[in-house]
Amino acid sequence: MHVETIQALGALLLGGVFVFAGIEHFVKFAAMRDYLAGQKFPAPALLLAAGSAIEVVAGLMLAFGVAPPFAAGALVVFTLATNATLLRFWEAAEPERQVLRNAFLINFAVIGGLLLAGAT
Repeated sequence: MHVETIQALGALLLGGVFVFAGIEHFVKFAAMRDYLAGQKFPAPALLLAAGSAIEVVAGLMLAFGVAPPFAAGALVVFTLATNATLLRFWEAAEPERQVLRNAFLINFAVIGGLLLAGAT
Protein backbone atom coordinates (compact mmCIF):
# COMPACT_ATOMS: atom_id res chain seq x y z
CA MET A 1 0.00 0.00 0.00
CA HIS A 2 1.23 3.50 -0.78
CA VAL A 3 1.92 5.96 2.04
CA GLU A 4 -0.81 8.32 0.80
CA THR A 5 -3.37 5.51 0.92
CA ILE A 6 -2.39 4.58 4.46
CA GLN A 7 -2.56 8.22 5.57
CA ALA A 8 -5.98 8.65 3.98
CA LEU A 9 -7.24 5.48 5.67
CA GLY A 10 -5.87 6.65 9.01
CA ALA A 11 -7.56 10.04 8.63
CA LEU A 12 -10.82 8.34 7.67
CA LEU A 13 -10.73 6.11 10.74
CA LEU A 14 -9.67 8.89 13.12
CA GLY A 15 -12.20 11.38 11.79
CA GLY A 16 -14.88 8.69 11.76
CA VAL A 17 -14.49 8.12 15.50
CA PHE A 18 -15.24 11.79 16.17
CA VAL A 19 -18.21 11.78 13.76
CA PHE A 20 -19.67 8.72 15.48
CA ALA A 21 -19.18 10.22 18.95
CA GLY A 22 -20.68 13.57 17.95
CA ILE A 23 -23.75 11.96 16.41
CA GLU A 24 -24.18 9.76 19.48
CA HIS A 25 -24.05 12.85 21.70
CA PHE A 26 -26.87 14.42 19.67
CA VAL A 27 -28.91 11.19 19.81
CA LYS A 28 -28.46 10.97 23.59
CA PHE A 29 -28.59 14.73 24.07
CA ALA A 30 -30.80 14.85 27.19
CA ALA A 31 -28.74 12.29 29.09
CA MET A 32 -25.47 13.91 28.07
CA ARG A 33 -26.75 17.38 29.00
CA ASP A 34 -27.84 16.12 32.41
CA TYR A 35 -24.43 14.51 32.96
CA LEU A 36 -22.66 17.79 32.13
CA ALA A 37 -25.03 19.69 34.42
CA GLY A 38 -24.15 17.23 37.19
CA GLN A 39 -20.48 18.03 36.56
CA LYS A 40 -21.32 21.72 37.17
CA PHE A 41 -20.79 22.78 33.56
CA PRO A 42 -22.09 26.25 32.75
CA ALA A 43 -24.64 26.20 29.93
CA PRO A 44 -24.42 22.41 29.47
CA ALA A 45 -26.84 22.28 26.53
CA LEU A 46 -24.91 24.96 24.63
CA LEU A 47 -21.52 23.38 25.33
CA LEU A 48 -22.81 19.94 24.40
CA ALA A 49 -24.30 21.17 21.12
CA ALA A 50 -21.17 23.14 20.23
CA GLY A 51 -18.79 20.31 21.14
CA SER A 52 -20.83 17.71 19.31
CA ALA A 53 -21.03 19.93 16.22
CA ILE A 54 -17.24 20.36 16.28
CA GLU A 55 -16.82 16.59 16.51
CA VAL A 56 -19.11 15.95 13.54
CA VAL A 57 -17.97 18.78 11.26
CA ALA A 58 -14.23 18.59 11.96
CA GLY A 59 -14.40 14.78 11.98
CA LEU A 60 -15.98 14.78 8.52
CA MET A 61 -13.44 17.30 7.28
CA LEU A 62 -10.57 15.15 8.53
CA ALA A 63 -12.10 11.92 7.25
CA PHE A 64 -12.50 13.32 3.74
CA GLY A 65 -9.27 15.32 3.60
CA VAL A 66 -10.83 18.78 3.65
CA ALA A 67 -8.41 21.24 5.32
CA PRO A 68 -6.75 18.55 7.45
CA PRO A 69 -4.60 20.95 9.51
CA PHE A 70 -7.66 23.00 10.49
CA ALA A 71 -9.82 19.94 11.19
CA ALA A 72 -7.11 18.20 13.20
CA GLY A 73 -6.39 21.42 15.12
CA ALA A 74 -10.04 21.84 16.06
CA LEU A 75 -10.19 18.24 17.25
CA VAL A 76 -6.97 18.62 19.25
CA VAL A 77 -8.42 21.65 21.06
CA PHE A 78 -11.69 19.78 21.64
CA THR A 79 -9.86 16.72 23.01
CA LEU A 80 -7.63 18.80 25.29
CA ALA A 81 -10.69 20.61 26.62
CA THR A 82 -12.40 17.29 27.24
CA ASN A 83 -9.38 16.01 29.15
CA ALA A 84 -9.18 19.15 31.28
CA THR A 85 -12.87 19.39 32.09
CA LEU A 86 -14.30 15.86 32.13
CA LEU A 87 -11.46 13.43 32.76
CA ARG A 88 -10.08 14.84 36.00
CA PHE A 89 -8.90 11.47 37.28
CA TRP A 90 -6.80 13.10 40.00
CA GLU A 91 -10.03 14.13 41.75
CA ALA A 92 -11.63 10.67 41.66
CA ALA A 93 -11.34 7.64 43.91
CA GLU A 94 -10.63 4.12 42.71
CA PRO A 95 -11.97 2.38 40.63
CA GLU A 96 -13.29 5.47 38.78
CA ARG A 97 -9.83 7.02 38.97
CA GLN A 98 -8.34 4.24 36.83
CA VAL A 99 -11.13 4.46 34.23
CA LEU A 100 -10.76 8.23 33.92
CA ARG A 101 -6.95 8.03 33.83
CA ASN A 102 -7.09 5.45 31.04
CA ALA A 103 -9.46 7.63 29.00
CA PHE A 104 -7.22 10.65 29.69
CA LEU A 105 -4.13 8.81 28.41
CA ILE A 106 -5.95 7.36 25.41
CA ASN A 107 -6.99 10.89 24.47
CA PHE A 108 -3.33 11.90 24.40
CA ALA A 109 -2.66 9.05 21.99
CA VAL A 110 -5.56 10.33 19.86
CA ILE A 111 -4.02 13.82 19.96
CA GLY A 112 -0.79 12.29 18.65
CA GLY A 113 -2.72 10.77 15.75
CA LEU A 114 -4.45 14.07 15.09
CA LEU A 115 -1.11 15.88 14.97
CA LEU A 116 0.17 13.37 12.44
CA ALA A 117 -3.04 13.59 10.39
CA GLY A 118 -2.98 17.38 10.41
CA ALA A 119 0.65 17.56 9.32
CA THR A 120 0.11 15.68 6.06
